[in-house]
Amino acid sequence: MSATDDVEAAVAAAFREEWGQVVATLIRVTGDWDLAEECAQDAFAQALDRWRRDGVPRRPGAWLTTTARNRALDVLRRRAVGAARLREAAVLARDEHPYDPEYDRDDGGVQDDRLRLIFTCCHPALPVEARVALTLRTLAGLTTPEIARAFLVPEATMAQRLVRAKRKIRNAGIPYRVPPAHLLPERTTGVLGVVYLLFNEGYAATSGAELVRTDLCAEAVRLARLLARLMPDEPETLGLLALLLLHDARRHTRVDAAGDLVTLEDQDRTAWDRAEIDEGTALVETALRRGRPGPYQIQAAIAACHAGAASADETDWADIAALYGALLRFVPSAVVRLNRAVAVGMAEGPDAGLALVAELERDGDLADYHLLPATRADLLRRDGRTAEAAEAYERALELVENDSERRFLEKRLAECRSAEGPSSVG
Repeated sequence: MSATDDVEAAVAAAFREEWGQVVATLIRVTGDWDLAEECAQDAFAQALDRWRRDGVPRRPGAWLTTTARNRALDVLRRRAVGAARLREAAVLARDEHPYDPEYDRDDGGVQDDRLRLIFTCCHPALPVEARVALTLRTLAGLTTPEIARAFLVPEATMAQRLVRAKRKIRNAGIPYRVPPAHLLPERTTGVLGVVYLLFNEGYAATSGAELVRTDLCAEAVRLARLLARLMPDEPETLGLLALLLLHDARRHTRVDAAGDLVTLEDQDRTAWDRAEIDEGTALVETALRRGRPGPYQIQAAIAACHAGAASADETDWADIAALYGALLRFVPSAVVRLNRAVAVGMAEGPDAGLALVAELERDGDLADYHLLPATRADLLRRDGRTAEAAEAYERALELVENDSERRFLEKRLAECRSAEGPSSVG
């Protein structure tokens, strides 16, 4: 690898690991969301030139934050045509002094800028879709097209949603902080949902060359731990942390050395992280004993079923199907129905699963979701109906955005065509 490649790789790694921290800090300091993103982008652009000339700094995150903050100070100084703007510049200049924990500590005693950012994004004044989208943009650094694909909406719709959310925060004067304890419950559902979606984007990227984004998974687990410490009596908070840990325990086995998808059925279970499985299992048991089940606890229980099976053949699919039935009472979504169709198909046979998939196809809610035809294809393949499975795999390939998943679907399609013999070729 050349020196240029090394620097580009270092900047790319810094973007994955530091974007959320840089933007969160700039928002806290300036109170201006657009300026924060603009200055963060400028800092990463400067890094490409400066790091080639001076070398990669020992602490890339600190370098990027300082560069972005100095850029923001310059912009605010140029804008400072009135007393109000001068006061903004004065506040910003104050932040150039050494870190003051008393200045940065909010009412809840929380000093984590990224956690503050999530709670700000999840203010009840914002629509739920806007809360999630704004957090994915500002904290995870996802582009507007990536977020639009995750929500299955047009890019223009998502762009308008983000603009309206920032305007609402600015015009309503929504404070940038973790709220006091008595206000936490009204934000809990939204915050947990954002952390869950952040992990999901890391665990199964909606697009790009890599299926797994380790940085997003690690950040989501870190935030879930912070939330569990902040709200230790909330069982859904424990359920979310359990769920993320149980999934994260399998993360390293989801792709092979070539970056290709490895299904749960074919993963090396001896390589799963037993410490995370033990911690996640203990957490979900603790949460369920409190007698207030919720969607994250149920999903964690499903994940624990998978993690506890010694082999794919020993998985208790009947229990998992029943748990998905319970989950539907909390989350009656098409995606949960699709997951239940898989579990029912494994527990009762492909025909039972295909009947549920057919219901979803008639409803049309997942018409553009590649996992709907991919699920149909897998159930048909298991039933030996390879010609029909091939047609379904072709439809899934028309919709998939991730390169790793695409290669997996192409492999399955080739297997089905091969099983059909020479007459099916061409």
